[in-house]
Amino acid sequence: MSLLRAEWTKFRTVRGWVLGVVAAAGLIMLFGLAPGMSGSCGKHGPASECTPLVGPGGEEVRDGFTFVHQPLAGDGSVTVRVASLTGAIFGGPGVDRPGLAPWAKAGLMIKSGTKPGSTYAAVLLTGAHGVRMQWDFTHDKAGPSGTGPRWLRLSRTGETVTTEASADGTTWTDVGSTRLTGLPATAEVGLFVTSPQYSVEFHEGLLNGSEGGPSRATAAFEQLTPGAGWSGTAWHTDWIGGRPDWSDLPDPEQNGTAFQLTGSGDVGPTGAGVSVTQTLVGTFTGLIAVVVLGAVFMSTEYRRGLIRTTLAAGPRRLHVLAAKAAVVGGVTFVSGVVAAAIVVVFGQRVLRANGVGLLHASTMTEVRIVAGTGALLAVSAVLALGLGTLLRRSVTAVTVAIVTIVLPYLLAVSVLPAEAARRLLSVTPAAAFALQQAVKQYPQVDDQYTPATGYFPLSPWAGLAVLVGWTVLVLAAAAVLLRRRDA
Repeated sequence: MSLLRAEWTKFRTVRGWVLGVVAAAGLIMLFGLAPGMSGSCGKHGPASECTPLVGPGGEEVRDGFTFVHQPLAGDGSVTVRVASLTGAIFGGPGVDRPGLAPWAKAGLMIKSGTKPGSTYAAVLLTGAHGVRMQWDFTHDKAGPSGTGPRWLRLSRTGETVTTEASADGTTWTDVGSTRLTGLPATAEVGLFVTSPQYSVEFHEGLLNGSEGGPSRATAAFEQLTPGAGWSGTAWHTDWIGGRPDWSDLPDPEQNGTAFQLTGSGDVGPTGAGVSVTQTLVGTFTGLIAVVVLGAVFMSTEYRRGLIRTTLAAGPRRLHVLAAKAAVVGGVTFVSGVVAAAIVVVFGQRVLRANGVGLLHASTMTEVRIVAGTGALLAVSAVLALGLGTLLRRSVTAVTVAIVTIVLPYLLAVSVLPAEAARRLLSVTPAAAFALQQAVKQYPQVDDQYTPATGYFPLSPWAGLAVLVGWTVLVLAAAAVLLRRRDA
């Protein structure tokens, strides 16, 4: 305890070290609260408020597709053959080029109504992922793989929806079933087609990013066969979410039990987007300040010859190292938490005031981000302390600390191709930036899941574990050398 008190007294009496902690917190707040990113939400009248569409589970969702349907009262089933699925990608006004988005969808759907965001279940054929069952936007289950025409069947019993698929219309395979809570006694059931935005990552010189645009899909359905429970009314067409205007989608065509539908949009979770993570864009600048602080907290003693006095007062050298780590880690953790809390609360207000539409983050996610930012700074400072102990020279220790901890993050978000960036942020100490992640990746949504958009390859706690692993290795080496070397 006396060593801890001595190291704390030493820290708070050195003005430069105190200013380093204040500077780290100040930089995080400066970048997080300064006007930067802007958007159009609320800037051009009531129609530009960017109010997110929310699904049954509370997540932001997309719900746009062509729907040919009729009411189903009570229980019943419907069967259809998806004979073909083709697509086109928007290449500019009046310029469409052939291409089927991997997650283009065509199949059967039951939906509580035609209101966007309402509960649903569907069995569908995709552009490149075989047959799937999807429901309530965030749920996805794989069915039989393979390409080519497929028979699909959807059945309802109360609130339970069951789906099946077949390659020949004779031998059927269960795809899945689910219970849709609150599904009304009379629901809308029929054919649907949609095709999401396509996204292609690129790397040109020092630029790393992605490009994309809307797409459309056209499906030919055959032998649509309603089972028991149908009223026999006419089929109705709705463009859920509004009829897309980018490609003049044609009206559905019907010839007896055969239909041809063209759709554009998506039915699923929103995926990546602007999140609370963007408010903490200045963390890397604060990180530079704390790794400098951590490195010089030990290396300065060697440079000035004070290490002999320190070790004379505390001859148990490992206790001295532990006390220094506790002080620098504790101080940077508290300052990081305070700065992150201010930025998370007020930075979101700044972005919204600038017209930016933010993805919703739960309270627990925000708490994890705030505490995680403090942990990122604290453990990084302790890692830098270990480097300062190993290398002894301030300039060398600071340089190695920045190259090891900060540089991988900067390269990943601004220079490297997406795959290289993911690998770098999986093995270097910068993996701990995943603690700030607020974007959830959905396998059924192709989106810009890259470090540049706030998505990291590891889970938050796995990212922290990588940083802790590096810190333990460096501290262990520092402890060995501290015991063996002369002061």
